[in-house]
Amino acid sequence: MAIEYDYIVAGGGASGCVVAGRLVADGGFKVLLLEAGYSNKHPLLDMPPGIFKMINGTKFMRYHKTVEQAHLGGRVHDIPQGHVLGGGSSVNAQVYMRGRPSDYDAWHQELRGSNDGLDWDWQAVLPHFHRMEDNNRLHNDLHGTGGPLLVSDPGHVDSLSRLFVQAVQGLGEPFSPDFNGPTQRGVGFYQFMNRHGRRSSSAYAYIAPLENNPNLTVRLQSEVQELIIENGAAVGVRFNDRSGTVQTAHCRGEVILSAGSLITPKLLMQSGVGPADHLSDIGIKCKVDLPGVGENLVDHPEVPITARVKGKAGYYKQGEGWRMLKNGLQFKLFGSGPVTSAGVEAGAFVNPTNSNAEPSIQAFCVPIVYVDRDTKHLVEDGYGLTVTTVVVKPKSRGTVRLASADPKAMPLISPNLLKEKTDMDTMVEGQKFFLKAFDAAPLAAQVDKVMLPDPNCRSDEDLRAYCRRFVKTNYHPAGTAKMGKDGDPMAVLDPRLRVRGVNNLRVCDLSAMPDINAGNTQAPAMMMGDRCADMILGRL
Repeated sequence: MAIEYDYIVAGGGASGCVVAGRLVADGGFKVLLLEAGYSNKHPLLDMPPGIFKMINGTKFMRYHKTVEQAHLGGRVHDIPQGHVLGGGSSVNAQVYMRGRPSDYDAWHQELRGSNDGLDWDWQAVLPHFHRMEDNNRLHNDLHGTGGPLLVSDPGHVDSLSRLFVQAVQGLGEPFSPDFNGPTQRGVGFYQFMNRHGRRSSSAYAYIAPLENNPNLTVRLQSEVQELIIENGAAVGVRFNDRSGTVQTAHCRGEVILSAGSLITPKLLMQSGVGPADHLSDIGIKCKVDLPGVGENLVDHPEVPITARVKGKAGYYKQGEGWRMLKNGLQFKLFGSGPVTSAGVEAGAFVNPTNSNAEPSIQAFCVPIVYVDRDTKHLVEDGYGLTVTTVVVKPKSRGTVRLASADPKAMPLISPNLLKEKTDMDTMVEGQKFFLKAFDAAPLAAQVDKVMLPDPNCRSDEDLRAYCRRFVKTNYHPAGTAKMGKDGDPMAVLDPRLRVRGVNNLRVCDLSAMPDINAGNTQAPAMMMGDRCADMILGRL
């Protein structure tokens, strides 16, 4: 006979670990957490730069392929997603960003009229960020200490990162001591979700402390295939366990979907909740016609600028041979050196066309040659520096669709990166701005040659063609089961994260976002898990 739980959390990613952990720790509930991937306990995942050794092929990442992107000349590119407990928080570069107040104020305005007394503006979400955080430098109205999520300054800063920060200041941008401070604009050094050279993932922060709690059951390599919906309510799930056997789990309370913006809509559609026409075409009986499921896919598009540098600066081959031994010994003996760096220490938020407006571009400074898998062969590897430019509030929207009625089939994903002209125009301006940094003191003295984009192809049209060839995901897909107000036909969720038309079913991952935040998305995903827990616990 199947065990009955109070709550089932389908997906052990950044948000799923938070909601599961809090329902057990604060509510005393019996919770089943199902994760399709593997354990997060691995030395290369724990060390800040470890993922760079595995990013082009590892069981801890699931590599989704897009459908052909006609506006990119038919390109098919990857969208890697965490396939491990903790999700993206266990495999990402650990940058701690929350977005800016206007992101959440815009959500609140979009949800007004049906918020059931629940606010989503900055003042409403800030307490969650504050409560989660244990910052090693900041403690004020915007930053907390004592929370489970360890936030720290970079343990090591490469010389190229320092030169980048100085060069961008030379272009007129202010130095920012805190990108999560009163203003986002400026250049500086990121903070990271780690401490003393060890990653602080959602799994470590919220699940590890409950390892011996009998109320929490964590099933790894257990992929949910379908929601069980009876009489208009979610009552459980069917999943494949690690042996491939189909199992059934039931709950007295709610099923909470937190499988990410690519899999959460897939599970909804697989269970008969989604666009009726599409489900009919696939051969799935529609239980609830929700046309917004799988729509509104938004991601941060990223394009690299890559240069060869003079000398042996940066992290090229620092994880190989005698350098690896030297760096490993320094880390073990003194807790310092390159092993304590996540590989990206510095960055910037700028608006190249209007410095008085909110930033339109985020930049990441990576002291290696760093490009996507399908373009790696187009640039020479070696001692180098890459600055990626990212459009932080893209207008382009894509879709997630089912390939077939087979639950094992991967979804069809069309992100449409840079499809909207405004996104492409913004990206080109970002490229032009940060190309200037490579020619600015003191960075220019260290640069041998900018390899990408081609120095002979720098017109706006050339740069558009370059962006179409090299654009990639910033690993932040969102919005595919968005919250919305009553009367919005594309709203999958109400403002309390409840799936419209199905009782006892919520979504609390990035797919619930009405629009993507400006900046990295792990902290917002965890905030949504924290708010979801508060809703269920009756605290919101």
